[in-house]
Amino acid sequence: MKMQGNTLLITGGGSGIGRGLAEAFHALGNKVVIAGRRQQVLNETTAANPGMTSLMLDIEDAASIRAFAQQVATEYPELNVLVNNAGIMKVEDLQHPPANLDVAEQTIAINLLGPIRLTAALMPLLRKQPQSTIMTVSSGLAFVPIAPTPTYCATKAAIHSYTQSLRFQLRSTTTDVLELIPPYVATELMNGGTSDPRAMPLDQFIAEVMTILKTQPEATEICVDNVKRLRFAGASGHYDAVFQGLNQAMAGLH
Repeated sequence: MKMQGNTLLITGGGSGIGRGLAEAFHALGNKVVIAGRRQQVLNETTAANPGMTSLMLDIEDAASIRAFAQQVATEYPELNVLVNNAGIMKVEDLQHPPANLDVAEQTIAINLLGPIRLTAALMPLLRKQPQSTIMTVSSGLAFVPIAPTPTYCATKAAIHSYTQSLRFQLRSTTTDVLELIPPYVATELMNGGTSDPRAMPLDQFIAEVMTILKTQPEATEICVDNVKRLRFAGASGHYDAVFQGLNQAMAGLH
């Protein structure tokens, strides 16, 4: 994707990886629109970045997404980059169903159905542009899951598969399809994540991602070095060892 001259929409852009990407692209002179359902967080981010704008979006609700897409088409007809970033990650106790089902269903609605619905709703607008990009944020846990957050990991595995199919179907068009695959990054996605020494600092992650985007324009999967052990665990023949080590390390997650 090109790094300048874009109008970007970033879901979940008020915090964490979404905010980091929003600020990095904003600093390059792009027009950046962040979306989410926490107005205060959106306001704090736009106030800190003059010129950045925001829209409210309930990514969990199909009707909200349809109305949102119409609003975007009206207010930002030049939109050419969609970053599907919004997501939740919650611990589930699979030994005591059905108490965990509400969490599972919400996670699927936000992490999987949300990006699918929003991509479909904005596809006509994106396809009108001379060049456009759809970037979806998955996770290293799409490739090696951690047991305490099974539905989160499953949705990320599903969105990886969906992204591959989307890329193949759009291969002869002017719309590029990218997948950003983060490692464990120091954000609020997990309880205590911002202060966990095992997590990659957010600023370092964003800096490496932007470098990859600038220097490897042909890349379809954006993998920083810290996530490659998970992304390629199967291909390297070390999946079982990586799975066991990762889950032992995260055994205390709650």
